[in-house]
This record gives sequence, C-alpha cells and structure tokens, in this order.
Amino acid sequence: MGKVGIIMGSKSDLPVMQEAADILTELKVEYELTIVSAHRTPIRMVEYAQNAKQNGIDVIIAGAGGAAHLPGMTASLTTLPVIGVPVKSSNSIDGWDSVLSILQMPGGVPVATVALNGAKNAGILAAQIIALNNNTIAENLVNYKEQLKTKVLDSIKTL
Repeated sequence: MGKVGIIMGSKSDLPVMQEAADILTELKVEYELTIVSAHRTPIRMVEYAQNAKQNGIDVIIAGAGGAAHLPGMTASLTTLPVIGVPVKSSNSIDGWDSVLSILQMPGGVPVATVALNGAKNAGILAAQIIALNNNTIAENLVNYKEQLKTKVLDSIKTL
C-alpha cells in the first residue's frame, strides 16, 4: 500500500507537522506520526531510520526547527526518500537556520526540502512518491489536483 513515517524533533513541531498528517489522511495514505529528536534521543533516531523500511515505511517526512539536524541525519541512515520540513521554532533565526540546515546537504545524502512550515507540501510529495506504485493513491492525487483547479476557477466567477 505505501506508508509514510512523519517524525519531528519535539511536540512543539506538531502544529506544523499535523498538516502533513491531514493531507495524507485526505489522500488516504497510511502514515505514522511520532517524535524523534536528533539531539535528545539520538539512539531512537538511529533505530527509527535504520528500521523504517523493515517496519513498512516507504517515505519519511522529517520536520525540525533550529539547527534542524533530524532530516539530514535520518537521510544518512536510510536509503528511503526523506523529505525535510524546516520548522520556524521559538529558538530559530526566523526559520533561516532550519531552512539552510536541511537544504544544504552534502553530496550523497539528499533531503528533498519543502518551504518553511511546508508540511502540507511534504505530505503531497510523499503521496506522489507512493503513487508511483499505487494506482489508488495516484487517482486520489488526480482528484485532489482537480479540486484545486475547480477552486481557482470558481473563485474567478466571484470576481
């Protein structure tokens, strides 16, 4: 079927990361959601990343603020696609530290990076990856994109 692992550095990231869970629910993509801190629970991070594939995860969405090491460190420990969500947290420098920490990965350790607080797009991207081998999810994405188009066309009528 295809399953997404949504991880975040702390519970304070949940309001942002919930958007990934919400869109995956809408698209009918199975997911799990948990906290994995690169700095406070590094062994948990290693175990999560190394065991994700055998636990049925196909794509990992990792959100983190501040120094934002979670997405990159997770990507260094797995061959699964990792999508990083920079989170504008209370200890961040307007979110730029998070963006650059996730975006500027060294060669060989890619992390797909979405916009600051862009968990919804991370969820959509994860669904698109899973849809490569899942016709039901692919069709759900087609319907979702059609709804986006309809919403814009309907708004034109109200101008």
